[in-house]
Amino acid sequence: MQKYTQLTYEQRYHIYLLNKQGHNQTFIAKSMNRSKSTISRELSRNTGNRGYRHKQADRLACERHQKNKKEQSHKTHCRS
Repeated sequence: MQKYTQLTYEQRYHIYLLNKQGHNQTFIAKSMNRSKSTISRELSRNTGNRGYRHKQADRLACERHQKNKKEQSHKTHCRS
């Protein structure tokens, strides 16, 4: 069974850089050894009026994660 992992801050920064350089989702996914659908979801969930911004994307993902795990009292991967 495949284990799924969340994107890290560093991975989001990598997506930001490659996306800003004009690379497509397939190239970004291959360079990170991730599924193209993972990159597609990340960009669609976290692209705003000013484009994809890795800091904002990480904050939003953290907020979604905390909202979904509200009843659990364990520490998340989120930055302070």
